[in-house]
Amino acid sequence: MIQHNDYFDLLKNNREWASEKLKSDPSYFKELGLPQKPKFLVIGCSDSRVPITSIIESEPGEIFVHSNIANQVNLTDINLLSIIEYSVEILNIEHIIVLGHYKCGGVKAAVEGLNEEDIVENWVSQISDLYHLHRRELELIPDKGKMYDRLSEMNVVVQLKNLLRTPIIQRAFRKKKKLWFHGWIFDIYTGLITDLILPLDEWKEYDLLPEDYFSAK
Repeated sequence: MIQHNDYFDLLKNNREWASEKLKSDPSYFKELGLPQKPKFLVIGCSDSRVPITSIIESEPGEIFVHSNIANQVNLTDINLLSIIEYSVEILNIEHIIVLGHYKCGGVKAAVEGLNEEDIVENWVSQISDLYHLHRRELELIPDKGKMYDRLSEMNVVVQLKNLLRTPIIQRAFRKKKKLWFHGWIFDIYTGLITDLILPLDEWKEYDLLPEDYFSAK
């Protein structure tokens, strides 16, 4: 296990990893050098406890990943928009997953603040708005930790809907590209992922998906 501030262990671990890969498959890195063809884009949280490729045991080349604090889909974030565009237009990914998690510090910061760290609070202001919108419902949850976990789930759904609003995704629909959208929550207490499946009526009411999306599923 990597020890705190043990920088050189990182390089040592990398060499051991590369050696093990070559032992099991001598052509592993030759194949890894071929053009990538991932089917999935995951928009997740930067939290170090949620290493997406580890928790789903994916190999390099299978998942295109973007991470930020509290898995936000911000319509002014050029970095994220570039990744979505590259994924959809160049890599032709098939699935986009917004991945949140329980015990998310960004979600907690949106409600409680971070003293003088106003940049983080500004970044998660969407979650603050979401909290105030559903405050009555959330405050009925007696356990504060579970209340934040529920807010994390709500945040995933909102960010998923923000994703559908992007001109990139709407353009992809007009081009008849086949894309599937998923909201996941990682339960940090159990290590399991839950698929937050939205009722079809709610998707249709939101009116951002093409009509044939539902029949194609």
